[in-house]
Order: sequence, then C-alpha cells, then structure tokens
Amino acid sequence: MPTTLDHEFVRSVARAADRSAAALAAGPDEEPAGVAHRGLARRVKTLVAAYRFPDSALHGSRQAVAAAMTHLRALRAVQTPSGLFAGGDNVQSPPDSAFTVNDVCDAYVLAADAGPELGEVTAALAEIAGAATASLLTGGVHTPNHRWELSAALARLHRSFPDDRLLDRVEEWLAEGVDIDAEGLYSERSAVYASLVTNPSLLLLAEVLGRTDLLDAVERNLATTLDLIRPDGTVETVHSRRQDQRLSFPLWPYLPHYRLLAIRTGRGDFARAARLAAADGIDDPDLLAQTLLTPDLCRALPAPDAEKLPRDRYLPTARLAAHASATAHTVVYGGSDVPEHRRIRSGLACNPTFLRLFAGAAVLDAVRLSRGFFDLGPFRAADMEQLADNRYRLTEALTTAYYQPLPKDRRRDDGAYRLVDEGRFSAAMAFPDRPQDEVSHTTRVEVDLREDGADLRIDISGPPVPWALELTFRPGGVTEGAVPIGDGRWCLTTGPMTYRVGDDEIRVEVGVEAGEPLAGPDRSDVLRYDPGQDYTVVGGTDATTGNRVYLGGLGPQTLTAALRARRPAPTV
Repeated sequence: MPTTLDHEFVRSVARAADRSAAALAAGPDEEPAGVAHRGLARRVKTLVAAYRFPDSALHGSRQAVAAAMTHLRALRAVQTPSGLFAGGDNVQSPPDSAFTVNDVCDAYVLAADAGPELGEVTAALAEIAGAATASLLTGGVHTPNHRWELSAALARLHRSFPDDRLLDRVEEWLAEGVDIDAEGLYSERSAVYASLVTNPSLLLLAEVLGRTDLLDAVERNLATTLDLIRPDGTVETVHSRRQDQRLSFPLWPYLPHYRLLAIRTGRGDFARAARLAAADGIDDPDLLAQTLLTPDLCRALPAPDAEKLPRDRYLPTARLAAHASATAHTVVYGGSDVPEHRRIRSGLACNPTFLRLFAGAAVLDAVRLSRGFFDLGPFRAADMEQLADNRYRLTEALTTAYYQPLPKDRRRDDGAYRLVDEGRFSAAMAFPDRPQDEVSHTTRVEVDLREDGADLRIDISGPPVPWALELTFRPGGVTEGAVPIGDGRWCLTTGPMTYRVGDDEIRVEVGVEAGEPLAGPDRSDVLRYDPGQDYTVVGGTDATTGNRVYLGGLGPQTLTAALRARRPAPTV
C-alpha cells in the first residue's frame, strides 16, 4: 500500500477550510447571530484546524483563535442548565446535542495538542463538554442513527476525559446490534444518514473501542453504496426511509470514508469512488480537521479499479434493482413501506417512483402510476419478485370495503361507536364489527432491464378506474412526439416520443394489449398525478417537478412501454 502523501489532496482540503474560516477570522469579534449550536461548534473546529495546519493561510493566526473564542462564548450561551443545547425543533435533545459535542471533542483534541498557545480555547471546550456529559450519559434517542451519534459523543468524551461510565453506556447502546441488513444497508436506508452520521460514528467507535466488527459494517455499507452511485455522481435515494427519499444526494459526503478504507485496505473500487466523490473539487471545510485527527487520510490512494460495465445488483431487503451499461443506467424499485403500514409517515419509505433511467444528460427521473381507486394514492409495490436475471415483477393489491349494518349484539342505544381508522377513512362507526363488501384492485408491473433501457408491461385489473402513467424528465431537454397540454406537461398516445438533451436521448414507445384506447390530450381529468388523500387532506403533495409526460386511460387495461436510451458512440 502507498505511504506517500497526496499533496494535492492536502492542499485542496486546506483551501476548503480556509474559504470558510478566513471570513470568520477577518472579523474575529463579530457575534455569530442566527447560527445554531451545531454550526457554532463546526466553525470552532474548522478555525482550530486551520490554526494548526501548516498549509492553511490561517496557520498560527491569532485572529483565528479570537474568532474561535467568540464562537465558543456564543455556544456556551445556548447551553442550557441541563448541558443540552437550545435550538431546533427537537427540544432538550440528547442526540442533537451529541452532534455538537462530537465537534467540541474533536476541537478539544486539536487544541490540546497545540499546547499552551490554545490554552484558553482548550479550557472553554472542556467546560462545554463537561457540562453536557451527564445529560448525554443518561439521555435517550428517537431515530436509529441517533444511537451511534450519541455513542460516538460518549466515546469521544471518554477519549479526552476518561470515565468508565461513558464506555458502559456506549456498550449498552451497541448491545442492541448495529442495524445493518444482509445487503449492507442500514435500517433507515438513507444516504444522508449513512454518510453523515452512521458511518463516521461507527468508524470513531471502532477506533476508540478497538471493535473491528464496526469497521466491517462500514466497509459493507460502502461496498453496497458502490452499486447505488448514479451516472450524475449522486447516490440513489428512492428507497430511503428518511427525508432524502425525494432528494438528489451527492457523493462527496462519502469521500473521507471511501478514501480512508481504500488507503487502509488497498481496495481499488473504493479508491475509484473516492476520486469520483472529489471529481467536482473539495469544498467541505470539515475535512481539514478530519485529516489532522486521522492522518491516514493524507496518504496517496491506491490505484483505482476501472468501472466495470455492464453490471447489475438486486437488493432484496430494499427491493431495489439497478442495471448499468455504457448506454443506460436503470433503477427499479418496489420497496415502499406504505402498502404494509397504510399510511404516509416520517420514517417510512413512501416514494411512489418505481423506475428511473439515465442516458447521459437525458434523465428520466421518475416513472409513477396513479389510479383513481378510493383516493388511496399512486402505485407502490407491496411485492417485488425477481423472475430472471434483470427481470422483475412489482405487484400491489388494494382492498377496501363498503360496510353493512352492525349485528344486533354490537348496536348501542346511544349511537356512540368507536372512532376507528379503517385504512383510508376514520369514523365513529366501529368498522371491524361490521360485515364488509370488499372491492379489490390489482396492479402488476413487469420490468425487463436491457442494456439500452427497459421494457415495461403494466396490467391494471379490477373495476373500471382511471389511471395515468407519469414520466418525469429532468429539465433541460426537448420533448418531441408528445402533445403539449400546458404547465410543463405533455400527453402521449400512440407514440413514439423522444426526450433529447444534446446528443443524448430517451425514446418511449407504448402499446395497448388489452382495454380501451389511450386517453387523448383533452382528458385533463385522467392525465394527472394524484398523490392520494393522505396528502390532499392536509393540502399537500409529493408530486414531482420537471417535464412530465402522461399517458392514461380507463382500466382494466394492459399496456407495454419500451424505454430506450440512445447515446453517441464513444470516441477512441
């Protein structure tokens, strides 16, 4: 493994920190109004790192020290008598305070190693950390990743201020087991929380506790994430159970983890991911402190592996499949939590997108299917079955009911029956006690992934209901072959249509195997996305934005859709 330093990486890291810290040092006495406690601690950490780092423009700067003290006074001012920090929607939150204490403890290590010249900073950091210790030692959490962030804070406190009670509490949290599944995904399935919370916390815990099993968990997660990196340099999030399930999340937060493990293990695939994460430059000011705390990050990367194409991956625990070739990168998803829990909720995977397709600059961001069935919302597969290599079937069967009169022995003279949620509606009608007349509706989508895209076969069965297939293309392209219907929307009937960005294009051609002809552009009542009553009852939506192409009709119906990516041949 290489032992030489990566001087360009070191310089880039220093420049990123300086861009953030220089402005703070230029006004060292300026009060940081409106900055939350986590931001205050991160700024202190960056200022101390810049002061310590020989390649930083602020190396040895007294103004950097003064600015750090200004921010530390502001941080101490928002620390409540409990030692937890005020601010944010999570009131008196041990895990939210743990994020801040983690930075405080790292800054303490950096400042203490500098000796007497940073003595005032070191003392202020120790005071803040000490005031928070008791509450973090006994405090609770409310999300899966909080356990590891809080444990990392306790481990950092022990690292600088040894106390066996802190380690005992860490062991109590870790005894629950790290929530990583057989495919290497954490239970929240979130790129945001894996990269910014869980992986860095487990790496710290592995170092402090000597726990190689925690290091192994991080390596497994990073290995799985390799197959979730999209051609635009982002990480797939459609399967997430957190806020990022509707966002495009960049790869750069994974940079220090891919880089560190590539250097320590020699893995060329991780080295390639680290280079890709830094391809647009390094702009994370926190990396400087990380390199000081973990000097291995400054070593040269091993030779990166070349990208292997074609490749495919199916993650049955998340019901997510990806197929990548030189022409197309296609994702199929059938892992929503909504069919089982029958509700939209923070912490559940709710995104109804079931397919994405990348063809260079031409991107089909989302394929969704609405059905007008009791306002229960768009198609979200309850089951995903692998039929063969790169062939999948997604299925959702919806059942609701009309209710008969109550049996005699369940009637009440006062008419005061239980308020019950029957899955789509709540009422004081004691629904479980009533005979039911069920109405069912089933949607099946078969997807055949190809080197140049995908073939879909969509079967909608049950009573006659309107349906609409929505294809949302990333803005910036030209739509041809579909009829404009206003507001960035088009209608597709017999096709074909193309969406072109430069020399890259996605072609869509549809056909009806059974059922009525497709709806024309005058059917605005059909050609629309319906988020379902869980959103509309509160005036909300989870609708996409972009160039949206619709085709629709009245079920029962069976249709096919061929999605083809076309890109110019690579030049030699």
